[in-house]
Amino acid sequence: MAEAFVIPLWADLLAVGIGALQGALFAAQFRDRRLDWLGVAIIGIVVGFGGGLLRDLLLDVPLAPLQTNWYVVVATGAALLGMLLERVFSRLGRLITALDALTIGLFGAIGTTKALALGIPEVAAVFVGVLAAVGGSILRDMLLTLPIALMHVGSLYAVAAAAGSGAIAVLLSLGVPVLVAATIGVVVTFAVRVASVLFGWSLPEQRSIGRLPRIPRPSRALRRRPRP
Repeated sequence: MAEAFVIPLWADLLAVGIGALQGALFAAQFRDRRLDWLGVAIIGIVVGFGGGLLRDLLLDVPLAPLQTNWYVVVATGAALLGMLLERVFSRLGRLITALDALTIGLFGAIGTTKALALGIPEVAAVFVGVLAAVGGSILRDMLLTLPIALMHVGSLYAVAAAAGSGAIAVLLSLGVPVLVAATIGVVVTFAVRVASVLFGWSLPEQRSIGRLPRIPRPSRALRRRPRP
């Protein structure tokens, strides 16, 4: 049974706050939805620790975000701050992307190691880690009745989380200390996510597999052999 990767409370709250901030910035783009402060706060809270809630529900353990008052306070405050200072934060797109990559790496590392510590098999533990990393964005899109961005062509969000979580599972199976394995997993997630944004990487788009296009037959004029 592996050891769980535990980060300081302040670091976990920072990750939650960044997620809530991004959720508010995302929701603020939809002027036609006419969200009020409560609506923005709800979106921020969902994005901030929605993945953690899904993780703990899957593992059937006490919900970590509900064990202290600080999670809700930080998520709500960050969401409202993002709504009020939307124009300021919109200019810091690269910084927010980098912090987001770090956040999904941390959430993925916590989810994967927590699942392994409870005796979950490696592949299932990686799934838990990925869900913990991207669950907030899935719930966000569902609340806003939008197509789930995770399932469409775009930057490698879930793939980055899967790469980091998979690296952690492999390293722990080889006997690498949990702190070292988790750190490497976070770095892998960060690198894949940032590189996908910078270089526009994405998975191949789905194409319809049907009949092959029919090759037009040559006209009679072309089929006639020239007379000698």
